[in-house]
Amino acid sequence: MGSRLRPWREAATVVLAAGGGCGPRRGGFDYRLLLLRRSPSSGFLPGAHVFPGGAVDEADFSGEWRALLPGAPGDGGRLPGDVALRICAVREAFEEAGVLLLAEAEAEAEAGAPPAARPARLPPGERLPPAAELAEWRRRVQREPRAFLELCRRLRRAPNVGALLEWARWLTPAARAGRRFDTAFYLCCLGQAPPAASHDRAEVTACQWSTPLEALELFKSQDIWIAPPQFYELCRLCNFPSLHDLHKFGSERALEGCERWMSVVLVASDGHMQLLPGDELYPEDPDFTGEREPMLTTNKKIEDLMKGASRLHRIVIRDLHNVTIHVNIQPKYKHIRPIKMDSKVGNNEDYNSRL
Repeated sequence: MGSRLRPWREAATVVLAAGGGCGPRRGGFDYRLLLLRRSPSSGFLPGAHVFPGGAVDEADFSGEWRALLPGAPGDGGRLPGDVALRICAVREAFEEAGVLLLAEAEAEAEAGAPPAARPARLPPGERLPPAAELAEWRRRVQREPRAFLELCRRLRRAPNVGALLEWARWLTPAARAGRRFDTAFYLCCLGQAPPAASHDRAEVTACQWSTPLEALELFKSQDIWIAPPQFYELCRLCNFPSLHDLHKFGSERALEGCERWMSVVLVASDGHMQLLPGDELYPEDPDFTGEREPMLTTNKKIEDLMKGASRLHRIVIRDLHNVTIHVNIQPKYKHIRPIKMDSKVGNNEDYNSRL
């Protein structure tokens, strides 16, 4: 799509899973995910719990990163988008949560194990500047993203782009007014206890580490709110109680590529659906620009729309916290279906059947 018509801004988010030192939690999960609560005054998803991330900056594409990333593809100039988006995700994790996803020094890496074959580890605290100095760097990066390159130069460490595995790609639907993003979701598994995370008192007002199941139960009990893409990915992560299995699956699947999805909103008489590619109701020619009618409408109830449907790939939203995913199509690129979570907390038959 030409730049004149493209209504999205590129963004990146990191699904950060930390497992070392975590005993099994409810459901057998041995890892936790970092979730951040966006400020209620935010212009995008106010008050939502999200994974760390944000919009890409021109500094993320700078060819100057090549001095720290000698293996980066390209002709020596501007970085390609897949590298720049990973740098963006690492930078945003530092800005929003104070977590530095930097590559290990060669001496710290496990002998004989290539980085992609094992979960990542963060640099030891004693190898980093004092907390007060890091806090000042964090404020600088929030003001000027290019300062993140200066910080990495100062530390002589590169963003750990190799640990970020391509997981999903979501486009903000045309039905949503205001800013729209083309967001790359990356998975990063840490083979260590969850690092300390702190909110920035601006874009982010709280940080928490939760298993995928705990996060979904907090959503169902109305303690937190999660936007549909994050809800979908949390349900997909529920397939993996083990960090080892999650990392293995993510590493192998990332070699296949990734779909870019834009949901199409269908408003029914008693709620609405977000239709996804492959669903039998998904338009053959979806309106990516928002120039046509941004939503589909019907007088039918959700129950009527579900009856007799043969190809399902939809998020059904009856109210803000009553959300279910229905999918029976085969995912592309060797991905996995999300587990269907019932609207009642603790009554998730599809999940319980897989334990």
